[in-house]
Formats: sequence, structure tokens, C-alpha cells
Amino acid sequence: MRFKSREEAADLLADRLAGYRGQHPLVLGVPRGAVPMARIIADALGGDVDVVLVRKLRAPDQPELAIGAVDEAGTVLKGDYFEVASPQYVREEIRTQQEILRRRRELYSRSRDAMDPAGRLVIIVDDGIATGASMVAAIRAVKARSPQKVVVAVGVAPPSSLRAARQEADEVVCLFSTEDFHAVGRFFDDFSEVSDEMVVRALASHTPPLGPPRRVAL
Repeated sequence: MRFKSREEAADLLADRLAGYRGQHPLVLGVPRGAVPMARIIADALGGDVDVVLVRKLRAPDQPELAIGAVDEAGTVLKGDYFEVASPQYVREEIRTQQEILRRRRELYSRSRDAMDPAGRLVIIVDDGIATGASMVAAIRAVKARSPQKVVVAVGVAPPSSLRAARQEADEVVCLFSTEDFHAVGRFFDDFSEVSDEMVVRALASHTPPLGPPRRVAL
């Protein structure tokens, strides 16, 4: 299965999540790529949109391979390959990624404060998950703030990552899963980079009145 764009995947996820319309969910996108997706889903469901900030910890000399993840509070999730890196490398990588998280929170919160997930139905959105470390870190960061329910909504993921997410979240919705994974971008015709400016615009735009969900041609 391939998607034309993140927008198409977001529309399809909104259809799958239609049962949550009217429950005013808090839809959290994983920056940067998933934040415009979260905006589409929040608008379709009549909810709010915000970000959940986590960063993967990159393997030495293999930046696409996650050895773990870190959240804004500095909580580190160790992945399967965590031990391939030296303690000194890990400390530096944690500092590097936390600085990125700090800058992003400052940038994304200029127009308004971050939204509190306490007591709310929370939907965490990503275009896809590879190792699953960042998504698990995101789920745990949100659950630490006492939401009513945590739902994960993703475009594509390997079965192993979905199993890891299901162990943490109350519900996981995934449009397509395959063992032949390799990278999220290979499942999208348009996987253009999402800029910080695009994220800020997605967070700042207003939610329209609740109406019929957007439809996509299949």
C-alpha cells in the first residue's frame, strides 16, 4: 500500500477514528512531519491539536537507526541497539536531542501555551513508525500526565513496532503494516520535508465548526 501524501494518510486515519467525533480529543502530532496530519485529524474530529515532543537517539555513524529515544523531561527509553554506543556518545547524543526539543518547544509555544492532556482523550499521530522507540517514548510522556485514554494513529509500521505500541497505548490504529519495511518514506509518493514554519501554521490555524468528515477517493 502506498499513500499519495501525508494528507491522504491523515484523511484515511480520520475516517478510521470517526467514532471519536464529538469527544473533543486532543490530537498530538510528532514533529515535524505528523503535525499537519494531526491538524487534519483534529479538524475532522472536532478536537484540539498540539505536539508531543520526543527525539530518537541516533546510532553512531547510522543516523537513521534509533538506539533509543528521549522526551522533554529527559526520560530516556533504551532501544534494542542501545548498547552499541559508548556511554560518552549516549550522553552527548541525549544533550544534542534535548537541545533540539527545547528549541522546538520554545518555537511552537510562541503563539499559545502547550495543551494539558490530563483527563482527555489523546490521539498521538505519526506518518509512520520504524523501530518504535520514539512512539513508545511519546506514549509514556503523555501517560505520565494522566490522560483519560491514549490512542495511537499511524500511516505505516512494521508488526514489531505495532506490538510495542500496543503494549503501551489503549488503542493503536495503523493503515498498513508489513515486515518489508526499511523506511517510512518509501510508502509515500510525496514525502516532502515539513518545516518548522509549516508546523507553526498547523498549530495556529483555527478548528472549523464540527461537520461531516473529509472524504478521500480510494
